[in-house]
Amino acid sequence: MIKFLALSTRSFSQSPSRISSFVALTKPRVVSLIVFTAVIGMLLATPGAVPLPILLAATLGIALVAGAAAAVNCLVEQKIDARMRRTSWRPLPRGELTPLETVVFAGAVGGFGLWVLVHYVNALTMWLTLATFVGYAVVYTVILKPLTPQNIVIGGASGAMPPVLGWAAVTGEVSTEALLLFLIIFAWTPPHFWSLALYRTEDYARAGLPMLPVTHGRRFTLLYVLLYTLILLACSLFPFAYGMSGWVYLAAALVLGGMFLRYTLRMYLAYSDALARRTFRFSITYLSVLFAALLVDHYLRF
Repeated sequence: MIKFLALSTRSFSQSPSRISSFVALTKPRVVSLIVFTAVIGMLLATPGAVPLPILLAATLGIALVAGAAAAVNCLVEQKIDARMRRTSWRPLPRGELTPLETVVFAGAVGGFGLWVLVHYVNALTMWLTLATFVGYAVVYTVILKPLTPQNIVIGGASGAMPPVLGWAAVTGEVSTEALLLFLIIFAWTPPHFWSLALYRTEDYARAGLPMLPVTHGRRFTLLYVLLYTLILLACSLFPFAYGMSGWVYLAAALVLGGMFLRYTLRMYLAYSDALARRTFRFSITYLSVLFAALLVDHYLRF
């Protein structure tokens, strides 16, 4: 009896650690940005208030499926993660969770998320979210990432879907406005991710992944980062040109785009790992503030 109580106590004391391991599988920081842009998509889709049940159900469903996709990514890349300093702390490389536990967790979380979307939001949002899951967990992770240095460009389509999902959740359709939001994130992804890859080149080389700095070198990657930042600046102006936003957003897009361009130009002219790290961090701020500016502009106009 004493032995049973001791085992039970030890199991209970370990449970918070296991919970944190399962949470880590979902890549919470990445999912938080996904959910943020999805919610912005919902709020932009209507001049009025989004019905609270739709807002809550869509947010929950999209977050759960995104977390499940991240868990599958961790499962597929566990050996790669073990060889990279940036990811060696994750639960699977450290042996905190087993592959079977990860599969069951991802299936349960993702399945419940899809169920919430189809029952409490609409079928279109569920199917688009499922397609996004497949695009990230299978097409990008399994096929593109180990195959081509353009993996993040092609695979970036999955990462650009959240505002489209949010828009579809409220309107039941995918409109031009939703596609403009998609285009901004699609253009943002390469300079964002390659800024990280530049100061983590040795990590990716050690893991055997054909990231652009590994296959084409630093100078070539820096040129591509600069060019994609220019493309991003142009894409960020489309909502204003289309009449989706007003002068407040335009001012924010120009200022933020100018700041991002300054970072990438400085990297191109005088590269350092520290500057690449700052550029990567600013890219996250850039996207968050840009979408927040869209939302502020939206409510000022209605």
